[in-house]
Amino acid sequence: MVAHNIRLLRERRGLSLAELARQAGLAKQTLSRLEQGTGNPTVDTLFAIAAALGVPVTRLVADHGQTVTVQRGDEVVWQCDAGFESRVLGQVYGSGVVRNYLVRLGRVPGRPGCSSEPHPAGTLEHLYVVSGRVRVGPADSPVTLSAGDSARYPGDRPHVYESLGGESVVHVVLTVPYGGGRR
Repeated sequence: MVAHNIRLLRERRGLSLAELARQAGLAKQTLSRLEQGTGNPTVDTLFAIAAALGVPVTRLVADHGQTVTVQRGDEVVWQCDAGFESRVLGQVYGSGVVRNYLVRLGRVPGRPGCSSEPHPAGTLEHLYVVSGRVRVGPADSPVTLSAGDSARYPGDRPHVYESLGGESVVHVVLTVPYGGGRR
């Protein structure tokens, strides 16, 4: 993955192997081995390459969705949180972090949902109702949605997820810009 990402970013910037090595303060042979997947870079080396390419180091070490990833339904672990269960569907790094969740609401008797603290500044939540009926969105102005409906709202404010009768399932995509951190 690191080899692929370095080569892809170098080529997109129109840099030769020698030029990127010079800008990163590395030997051309070292960079060549990394691009071939035969080198084992230190953290300092990764930071030097990232700086020379003008990207965060996560762009070098993360899977950017070039391959197919499969999660089998019978192999998934649901995580229980206060008032709901969630399943991470995937996480991709690019100009920020994109996280995909499948969330089940209304499974805990007497707890149809929950409220969520704000995520990092600039975060957006994109929510699609797979089944059921829900009340979601900013805590001060939630909306009611049914299966097939979707909504987008600021995730950097307090917000709520609530099933309106029985179990509901929603697909949530969180987009967190770089600098926003993890939550």
